Amino acid sequence: MSFEAIYNIAEAEAQAKAAVAEAESRARAMLAEAENEGKASVDAAVAKAERELSALRVKAAEKAEGEAARLSGELDTKKAVLLAKAQAKLDRAASLVVERIVNN
Repeated sequence: MSFEAIYNIAEAEAQAKAAVAEAESRARAMLAEAENEGKASVDAAVAKAERELSALRVKAAEKAEGEAARLSGELDTKKAVLLAKAQAKLDRAASLVVERIVNN
């Protein structure tokens, strides 16, 4: 083999090694970029889920407050009705007691 052929082979091998090294470097960079993009996507999804969960919690709390107010109103109404009935019965009982005392 001639010196020129050996030189050309050595140069081709060096170029091939450089091309492989460059390809590996690009692959590592692409992998790192993909990992960063994936992490950013996951972080964004987590943040969105946390915002939605927070909004749902607020909604649930508002609904619970509304339900509590409604129940409180119902209980107040029932209490007023029971008090009115009790007062009427008390008045009736007092009248009966007075009537019995007067008649005896």
